[in-house]
Amino acid sequence: MSRRGVLAVLGTVPAAVLTGCSGSADASEGTDAKAGASTKAEVKTPTVTVTPADGTKKAGFTSPVEVTVSDGTLASVEVSGNDGSTLAGSFNDARTKWTSTKNPYSGTKYTVTATPKGAAAQSASFVTKQPSDTFVGYFTPEANSTSGVGMPVSINFTEAVKDRAAVEKAITVTAEPSVEVVGHWFSDTRLDFRPEEYWAAGTKITLSLRLKDVEGTTGVYGTQSKDVTFHIGRRQISTVDLAKKTMTVERDGSTLASYPVSGGDADHTTWSGIMVISERFKQTRMESSTVGLGDEYDISDVPHAQRLTTSGTFIHGNYWASTSVFGSTNTSHGCVGLHDAKGANDSSVPGYKFYAASMLGDVVVVKNSGEKTVEASNGLNGWNLSWADWKAGSAL
Repeated sequence: MSRRGVLAVLGTVPAAVLTGCSGSADASEGTDAKAGASTKAEVKTPTVTVTPADGTKKAGFTSPVEVTVSDGTLASVEVSGNDGSTLAGSFNDARTKWTSTKNPYSGTKYTVTATPKGAAAQSASFVTKQPSDTFVGYFTPEANSTSGVGMPVSINFTEAVKDRAAVEKAITVTAEPSVEVVGHWFSDTRLDFRPEEYWAAGTKITLSLRLKDVEGTTGVYGTQSKDVTFHIGRRQISTVDLAKKTMTVERDGSTLASYPVSGGDADHTTWSGIMVISERFKQTRMESSTVGLGDEYDISDVPHAQRLTTSGTFIHGNYWASTSVFGSTNTSHGCVGLHDAKGANDSSVPGYKFYAASMLGDVVVVKNSGEKTVEASNGLNGWNLSWADWKAGSAL
């Protein structure tokens, strides 16, 4: 049951009293003296009521603000929050009721100023409560970063989302130059955005999060209201052909380099398909136990490692294999390897050169690996879905 606050009360104003008098000193002779008669006319003062009620400390935030008036009409209504926000709204045809277009934000103090026609302005205030359970969305790439043309906008939520439509509607991704951008749900906690084709080089991307007070699941509300900007750099697409054991690197339509590589062997084939570089390490430790391969290897200083899948596929430097392996034999446990030097500081070797030329979001296409296409959700690899399949994953 809503709480309402009354800002004004009814009042009465006495009418003028007219009294008759005789002009004679002797009122008892020849003249009828009439006693004065008085009448009173009641004038009602407009009464303004606000919902939530004036003085409420823990008002709800899931319903609009309402202002009503009796015995009059509303000339104007203003609702402002202590966070600098304002609530727009509209009147009914009779101008006896005003309703905010949107709900008030949680955890905010609001002041309502309502002015009836022909009367003084009246004010009320209330404070909305904080939600007890909340969620946020962690996004990739980082704010103000520059990425390759394959980088999607990927959002991972801290709580499972049941109302996908409400959450997706509260998130927009726009591009300059303009292109259609659509969301795709990979799970209840992951929503990615991409255009039909790779981003154009030099694109500016803006992520607008309007999740504050959006109910992602019953009783769990978002907290974010912010805009984030990313940029797309040059266009670099690298194609790994594991039948030929070579990788060709193209930048902005021209061949930048070609390197001999070694991919997964017959027992540990490399995923095929379109993959996007999602992490980069000058040196990192790789343990077979972390990818379900027991104790087959544990290398503490793998140079120039760039992640292609969540499941553990990298393109990286390799100093422990013979130079003759690269370009001739696929010998890895599923990664794509380039000749490199221990310590990751030799700028003359392919591993170093490719790492130096790469950035997050660059595209690596693997073909002729003997393995099926990587799952679109395994890393930032949604480009493996057709545009129709991608759009089918939107909740809108």
